[in-house]
Amino acid sequence: MVGPTGCGKSTILNIVLGVLSPSTGEVVVGGRQPYEDFHSFRGEIAAVFQEDRLLSWRTATENAQLGLEALDTTSSHRTKQVAKWFDMLGLTGYEQARPQELSGGMRQRVGLARAFVIDPEVLLLDEAFGHLDEVTATELREDFLDLVRGGHTRTTTLFITHDINEALLAGDRVLVSRSPGRLVDTIDVPASLQDDPELHQQYRERILSQLRWRVCLIDSGHEYRRIVCSTRIISTIFTSPLV
Repeated sequence: MVGPTGCGKSTILNIVLGVLSPSTGEVVVGGRQPYEDFHSFRGEIAAVFQEDRLLSWRTATENAQLGLEALDTTSSHRTKQVAKWFDMLGLTGYEQARPQELSGGMRQRVGLARAFVIDPEVLLLDEAFGHLDEVTATELREDFLDLVRGGHTRTTTLFITHDINEALLAGDRVLVSRSPGRLVDTIDVPASLQDDPELHQQYRERILSQLRWRVCLIDSGHEYRRIVCSTRIISTIFTSPLV
């Protein structure tokens, strides 16, 4: 899901996570509503946020085990799962490190491991790489996509971002969101997109065109007139004068 800041992307994620209830309509995951059936989703939905939200008094291993502890899994299962995902995420050798001893990218890797170890059916990422420098974000994004697309996990991912290129790179389908909380387009991303710069640009322009347009209300003194505006429009001709 891609859209500008403040358009409601994180709100939708929190509704799917079950911590917020939709004001109208319903959100259904696997035939159930996350808010109404919150406890039935234990171990089925995991989330990774922009902030790593690691506990400073826990080691990297202990932070990654947190979800498994909440699920009352055995110590041997926790150890096995964390070792598996630490290996795949490049964290081997950092098991006993505290969060303050890790770089931002390594901390986020621990956050990803904490999500993956419970083997969730749905994984929610809320601009998980947006706060990292470009090189680190690119490496971590590529590693994440390799894991998801390489058959190492069964999860379906809802990836929240404001970066159009990231959305087209990561998504099989892109939902375009615009304020106030409206989905204005759904785009199925072809597998050939990454190998075709011209096609990539066409899809990028399609998303940009959706995000550029907005509705402006202009008070004429007697009534409100609904006028469609765009950042591409440099002049407007009115058929009647505005007071």
